Amino acid sequence: MIRPHTRPPRRPVLRRHGVALLPFVLLILTCTSGEPGVGGDGSTSDVSGPTAEGSSPPPQGSPTQERPRLADAQIDLQQIAMLQQPVALAVRAGDDALYFAEKIGRVVALHEDGAEPEVILDITGEVSQGSEQGLLGLAFSPDGRFLYVNYTDVQGHTHVTEFATTEDGVDVASRRDVLFVEQPFSNHNGGNLAFGPDGYLYIGLGDGGSAGDPSGNGQSLETLLGKMLRISPRPSGGDPYGIPPDNPFVGRDDALPEIWAYGLRNPWRYSFDRETGDLWIGDVGQSAWEEVDVERAGSPGGRNFGWDLFEGSRPFEGGSDEDETVPPIFEYSLGGGGCAVTGGYVYRGEEIPDLVGAHLFGDFCLGELQAFVLRDGEAAQIRSLEAGVNGLASFGEDADGELYVLSLNGPVYRIVPAPA
Repeated sequence: MIRPHTRPPRRPVLRRHGVALLPFVLLILTCTSGEPGVGGDGSTSDVSGPTAEGSSPPPQGSPTQERPRLADAQIDLQQIAMLQQPVALAVRAGDDALYFAEKIGRVVALHEDGAEPEVILDITGEVSQGSEQGLLGLAFSPDGRFLYVNYTDVQGHTHVTEFATTEDGVDVASRRDVLFVEQPFSNHNGGNLAFGPDGYLYIGLGDGGSAGDPSGNGQSLETLLGKMLRISPRPSGGDPYGIPPDNPFVGRDDALPEIWAYGLRNPWRYSFDRETGDLWIGDVGQSAWEEVDVERAGSPGGRNFGWDLFEGSRPFEGGSDEDETVPPIFEYSLGGGGCAVTGGYVYRGEEIPDLVGAHLFGDFCLGELQAFVLRDGEAAQIRSLEAGVNGLASFGEDADGELYVLSLNGPVYRIVPAPA
């Protein structure tokens, strides 16, 4: 189990618009590296949770929730299904089923705990099967009429594809490619999909792979790689998708209008807090630091999360105090067994009151579930939840705000209160 320990703060210099900030640093031990099946490369160092300076304040009218008693939260994991390499979970409006993306290329529906999963889409013959490739994400439109999937084809390139839904699942004949992105390498494909509270589709793409971002994609506004995209996925003006008019780079000749945020290495899982609308991103590091980023609801977008100028809050290739980048809200080192952060969710369910408002996340190689709360712009109450799974590939959230943990080895678990 990872336990906090006491040591002098390192006081790393964080950046916002050329201003040097010296926050208090929280340090905890973690682990050493390995090559995950779905996220990035690993290696050595240690853990800190710097402030989220540079993030926008919550929108007016955001609820002021009671602070969670995270120290008292006790959880257990209840297995509800065994699938083939599950990597993502989605729910559909007006539908009680849980829908899972299996990395091998299938979407399956689970209608009740313990039931036999129903295959509603099978594209196994069309997806590449490399360690960071395959069917990587899925999301339903807010009205439930369309299913969107994100996968790498047999050449390794990214597709975001739309299917109309039916009472029986999906209409395969309705298939329509929304977005295609060439991938220069087999790793760092991102792959997650999520609709935001604004109704737009957010698409996370890695920097294109290899190591060290050799083409500088993270910092370039002329490529979709290394970005968080924001689009209206339905056809618009003869194009396969529309561009929200308030996207931050609309109208600029030197930037692509789909870009919402940049400076990401491999955003392996991100989610919106269903209560506040904040966007939480788990971004896989290079060889020393994993990070969790937060973009507060009401942000105008256009934020630079630092890669490859920085790995976490540490300079990587040319980063300096003058760079206008947003540091992570939390980072941990790969000096003890970790290899790739698995981004999670802020818990908003009802079954575990002490967990409400806490952000849950983990690491693919460690498998241990961890949590912290965001307090005054800082990660606080960082702790292990003393539960975990092998091959921690993803988290998921159902219509009631209850959370699930997906193992690449097959099991799907529901997070439940520990027995009294």
